[in-house]
Amino acid sequence: MSIAQNIVQLKASLPTNVTLVAVSKFHPAEALKEAYDAGQRVFGESRAQELTAKQKVLPDDIEWHFIGPLQSNKVKDIAPFIHTIHSIDSLKLLQEVNKQAAKNNRVIRVLLEIHVAQEDTKYGMTPDECRQLLQSEQLAGLDNIQICGLMGMATYTDDTVLIEQEFHILHELFIELKALYFIGNDNFAELSMGMSHDYPVAIRQGSTMIRVGTSIFGEREY
Repeated sequence: MSIAQNIVQLKASLPTNVTLVAVSKFHPAEALKEAYDAGQRVFGESRAQELTAKQKVLPDDIEWHFIGPLQSNKVKDIAPFIHTIHSIDSLKLLQEVNKQAAKNNRVIRVLLEIHVAQEDTKYGMTPDECRQLLQSEQLAGLDNIQICGLMGMATYTDDTVLIEQEFHILHELFIELKALYFIGNDNFAELSMGMSHDYPVAIRQGSTMIRVGTSIFGEREY
């Protein structure tokens, strides 16, 4: 099947409240354009250099999401145009995003990345670290960021029960934080979880945003 067919089929299978982030890292701009022509507007990249190169040559109405580990010194490169950063894992990074957003007269949407998987290779804060971050008085002055929800990855496994449990933990944390820190704040509404191999489970557990690459673009060429 073509990229366009994959997009159409995937979107048709999703609930209306779930946003499809097409994970386009390592794929050429031509592949993204094919997805764009099929109606896809939200793309996820995980390397600042690759993202800025693609942003220059692709249509202006694309909503770019940054989904990989982000180094503080790379924030300035993507701050002029990035729509949402999924991978905020420290107050320091949040402060840098705020600083660069202010320089560009923008408010940047961010998601707090939570580590729930059993693999050490996954990034993110523990639920307790996230609670501490949200209690920090230093958050108060950060007017150029908007915390819109949480992001997380489940363990890469065929064990659906484990995946379900990890997504459940994330969803429960989301509900807790919403009640404690974001009551009445409609912006705190996103739960970014689920990828090509586990997004149906994620959606069952309350995901509002799935990050899918392989099922759209095929295997990546490294």
